[in-house]
Amino acid sequence: MKRKINLGVNIDHVATLRNARGENDPSLLEMAMCAQNAGADLITVHLREDRRHVRDADVFELKKHLKIPINFEMALSDEILSTVLELKPYSVCIVPEKREEVTTEGGLDAVQYKNKIAEYSEKLFNHGIQTYLFIEPEEKMVRAAKEAHVSGVEFHTGSFARAFLIAKERDKEIERLRMASSFAHKESLEVHAGHGINYFNASYLLPILEISEFNIGHAIISRSIAVGLNQAIYEMKKILDCNAV
Repeated sequence: MKRKINLGVNIDHVATLRNARGENDPSLLEMAMCAQNAGADLITVHLREDRRHVRDADVFELKKHLKIPINFEMALSDEILSTVLELKPYSVCIVPEKREEVTTEGGLDAVQYKNKIAEYSEKLFNHGIQTYLFIEPEEKMVRAAKEAHVSGVEFHTGSFARAFLIAKERDKEIERLRMASSFAHKESLEVHAGHGINYFNASYLLPILEISEFNIGHAIISRSIAVGLNQAIYEMKKILDCNAV
């Protein structure tokens, strides 16, 4: 029997392209609607503190028109939290954030920020919003996530993606993800994965049966330039559906 793996399509890079000229094309809402119609299970957006791509108005417009859930990535920021509590997305994924980084680099230190995460998680829960943590696949981080009372974790798969062409290192990273996913599942945490997942490496993670959701942005948006967003999402969904057993 096949298991259902949700595909979250991250559209931050669409906003980056739009902002390159400071105008309105491509439309973030139009591309999100295309993704929805192509079979995306949710739309992932990261409203960064510096607003370098997605803007406040974008997320409210998406919430108004989309029929599928919004997965809202955010830093531990009181300002962003107030926006989230007004928006009320389906879920929030708390991520680390640095102004100087090109994209999110590594997982959040759930041990260091456990108390603040627990404070945010309680507020989000009281507004009907599920909370996830973007963390490294390490037992101590999973344990801290559990103690912070979140709904689940999204494992940072960047190390796996970077090691993909070196079999020994790739297998080491897969085993690391497998063990962390098993531990998280035993702790009754939902398991997601994201960062650097693409059309070549996604199938290598599917044997980790605890993973129920992949959040993919750069690979899908890049592929869409050649084949269109509808086809790009179809191809990724086919990889997930054909191999998920």
